Amino acid sequence: MSEEIAATVPVGDTGTESAELAVGRTEPLQEPGANRVLREIFSGGVVLTLLSVVLALVAGAILMAATNSTVQTDSHYFFSRPSDTLIAIWQSVSGGYVAIFRGGVYNFEAPNFATGIQSILGGDGGAGSLGYATPLIAAGLGIAVGFRSGVFNIGGQGQVLVAAALAGYVSFAWTLPFGIHMIVAVLAALVGAAIWAGIVGVLKARTGAHEVIVTIMLNYIAFYLLDYFLHTPVLRAPGSQNPQTPAAQKSALLFPLLGSNYAIDFGFLLAIAATVYCWWLLSRSSLGFKFRAVGENPRAARIAGIRINRMYIYVMIISGVLVGIAGAYQALGNPSGVTGFGSSIDAGIGFSAITVALLGRSRPWGVFGAGILFGVLQAGSYTIQADQQVDPNIVPVIQSVIVLFLAAPPLVRAIFHLPSPTARVRPPAKPRRSAPTSEKVVAAK
Repeated sequence: MSEEIAATVPVGDTGTESAELAVGRTEPLQEPGANRVLREIFSGGVVLTLLSVVLALVAGAILMAATNSTVQTDSHYFFSRPSDTLIAIWQSVSGGYVAIFRGGVYNFEAPNFATGIQSILGGDGGAGSLGYATPLIAAGLGIAVGFRSGVFNIGGQGQVLVAAALAGYVSFAWTLPFGIHMIVAVLAALVGAAIWAGIVGVLKARTGAHEVIVTIMLNYIAFYLLDYFLHTPVLRAPGSQNPQTPAAQKSALLFPLLGSNYAIDFGFLLAIAATVYCWWLLSRSSLGFKFRAVGENPRAARIAGIRINRMYIYVMIISGVLVGIAGAYQALGNPSGVTGFGSSIDAGIGFSAITVALLGRSRPWGVFGAGILFGVLQAGSYTIQADQQVDPNIVPVIQSVIVLFLAAPPLVRAIFHLPSPTARVRPPAKPRRSAPTSEKVVAAK
């Protein structure tokens, strides 16, 4: 009888959780399968990324409406005729995003499909969304490989500049057969960027120098070295007073994939190949496993027999090669390869690649998609300015807001009331039975 009484007494009651001892067995608490699946979906990184993009688009819509002259005028008499203001807001926001779509995806006002698709493939002097996305994808993959390995490669700008300088020099100074010339120029860019990034890996492995400081300093060194050579006959066009390279020989240019009507060229195939390689490297190769192990826990990786210092060097070299693809594209693609380039050839790609890598959560195909998205926004920014008189700088604002929300997952979860991935599953409340009184015990006896 005493065992029966003890089995009904609450144990471990802390005010928030209660449990009852069961005689002879225990029942583990399990979350229902449907709830568990929904929790994993809505607390996962993909959903947070998509919602961050949605919030950034909402922020962009607010800026479009706030800076629109018609909205500002109609808002003065909002309380007398609110419909005028609401219509103006809708027209400014919808018109802005429709213009981005027409400029970056498909121009449905074009006379035919072949012309409309130039928004994404490029043509008539425009690079197209894929043209803007190609260097972002390549450089973003290089940054992402570093992030997955615990190395913060902030030197994309310097690596792009070095790669572009070497590719540009080979393209106009060397005379080689068609096809071979382009391959040699691209290889020169990859080798140059790999060496430039490898310096960081060696310094980190041998001296413990922090890669962020070293890469930032190397960015300045690369920029001023390129600027110096552009003022000398090494890179400056003969007879020109402008610090700009000569045009590349046609044999060194990246050849178009779909003919002369579209701007998309061989560089986009290089970006796809780089994405596939990074996926294989990080997901299927033993070297990629070592990279991820070092990125997750360097101390545990060292105990497991992985040579940490050697991995740092390998990571930076591979990262430099990937960023070098972006530099080669900038120097050998259209229009820089046709007209020559100056010290601004990097076009901010080195730092934009960091945003692309963050948006893609350092996953190869995620980076690929993020690069396409940023390419669409970049191509659409020119259309939104021409059609809607909206400042194109709204696009960098949208990109920055995306990163802001990506850096604050709890804020996104709070806005959309999403569950936390570490939330505990509380058991359903059980009715508590009162302890038997002394009268009931005597009566039972």
